[in-house]
Amino acid sequence: MTQLTLAKANAIIQGALDFGAQKSLKPLGVSVLDAGGHLLAFQRQDGATFIRAEVASGKAYAALAVGTSSRSLGAAAVERPHFFQGLSAVSGGRMVPVPGGVLVRDRDGNVLGAVGISGDTSDNDEIAAMAGIEGAGFIAKV
Repeated sequence: MTQLTLAKANAIIQGALDFGAQKSLKPLGVSVLDAGGHLLAFQRQDGATFIRAEVASGKAYAALAVGTSSRSLGAAAVERPHFFQGLSAVSGGRMVPVPGGVLVRDRDGNVLGAVGISGDTSDNDEIAAMAGIEGAGFIAKV
C-alpha cells in the first residue's frame, strides 16, 4: 500500500491550487489529512479568509470519518438529520458536511487520507480537490 507522505500531500495541494488558478477560483485553503485524521499539510492562498483552515479540515475529516465524500455526508445530513447531529456531537463538531472533502485512495482502493478545500463554491472546492488528488497520482472518487 502506498503511503501519503508530506511530499505527496504538498503535491496534492499544489495541484489543487494550480487548478484553482487555471479556473480563476477564489482564494483557496487546502488541507490534507492522513488516514488517521491527522493534518499532514495545509496552505491558504493570499486573500483567503482565516477560517479556511478549519472549514477545509472539517470537510476532509468528515470524508475520512465516514468513509465517503463530504458531499455524500451532506446528503445524509439532509435525509437523516438526527444521524448527522449524533456524528457532529461525537466528533466535537469537527465535521463539515458540504462538498469539498474527498478521500485519497491508492490504485488498490485503500484509503490513504483525505483532502478538504474551502474558498470557492463547494462544488468548485470539490473539483479542485479531485484535480489535486489525481494530479499527484492518486484516485479521487466522490
